[in-house]
Amino acid sequence: MEQILDSLRQFWEFTGFYNCSWQNLVMIAIGIAFITVAILKEWEPLLLVPIGFGMIIGNIPMFPGLNIGIYEDGSVLNTLYQGVRQGWYPPLIFLGIGAMTDFSALISQPRLILIGAAAQTGIFGAYLLSLALGFAPNEAGAIGIIGGADGPTAIFLSSKLAPDLMGAIAVSAYSYMALVPVIQRPIMIALTTKKERLIRMPKPRQVSQKEKIIFPIVGFLITAFIVPSGLPLLGMLFFGNLLKESGVTKRLANTASNALIDIVTTMIGLTVGCSTQADKFLTGNSLKIFVLGLVSFVIATTCGVLFVKLFNLFLKEGRKINPLIGNSGVSAVPDSARVSENVGKEFDPNNHLLMHAMGPNVAGVIGSAVAAGILLGFLG
Repeated sequence: MEQILDSLRQFWEFTGFYNCSWQNLVMIAIGIAFITVAILKEWEPLLLVPIGFGMIIGNIPMFPGLNIGIYEDGSVLNTLYQGVRQGWYPPLIFLGIGAMTDFSALISQPRLILIGAAAQTGIFGAYLLSLALGFAPNEAGAIGIIGGADGPTAIFLSSKLAPDLMGAIAVSAYSYMALVPVIQRPIMIALTTKKERLIRMPKPRQVSQKEKIIFPIVGFLITAFIVPSGLPLLGMLFFGNLLKESGVTKRLANTASNALIDIVTTMIGLTVGCSTQADKFLTGNSLKIFVLGLVSFVIATTCGVLFVKLFNLFLKEGRKINPLIGNSGVSAVPDSARVSENVGKEFDPNNHLLMHAMGPNVAGVIGSAVAAGILLGFLG
């Protein structure tokens, strides 16, 4: 009888009920909240559902030494997590983004790249604030990139500069990407007048196929020579776009923009979620990172809108830019461009801004990769 009781006691000590802490329950609840929001609100479900379920997986209490946890060398989850820690996944996602993105809006209106550049102010603003709060320079650089609203770039840079903070940085970046419509709309309305919101921009010129083919080659050469440290992201982004626009690699472009990016997005979301174990995630630094991420996102949106207003002072009537596309300078493609479109239609249902907003939006993708390269070059 005593042997049976000992066996039952040993079994009980192996269960999650025995090893559970309130911190585990908090993280599981957060994971369920992510999934709930993704399903009910449809806020970035392709990101929040994998991350949310990953949080649940990563916070199941377990007996130490079973070699199944994400931080235990040789476990299945640890092997999958190497794509995050070693920076394999983000360039593959950039390959898919390049293969599914049309750069025509930017090619036809090159001036819009300035909006994408202005929005990157949020990255460097958050960097300075992070330093002021006591983070080391490399940690501050990794935190600042959240302002670019680009999850893969945030993961790539934090894996190089601040691996210990990567879980909090990645979850923060993806959370604010999902909250783009909630965060940006009030800022856009507060900073613009009714007259500015009604500005109609001239229709973009037609872009030739030759221009579309030349752009990724020239764009890559320019950005890579300026910031060689951004090579993994920039190279894959422009390569993916060349696959799309060349016209002779449709199978490769379709694979990159569909199956490949879906698989990698699933893996990156799930493993990032798993990495948020309570003992590593529920810290004071994580709370600071979430606050700094929000601040950087607000700065990026504000700077994008205000830059357009300033730029308009030097433009003639008929050439002015609607400031409502200033928000799209952040890298959340195409969500921030859709916000420009939706807010614009609130005040003029016939004023379609999406085709214009995609210009600074794709410029923001390039800009965030360049900013990551700059930070990596200086702080790596």
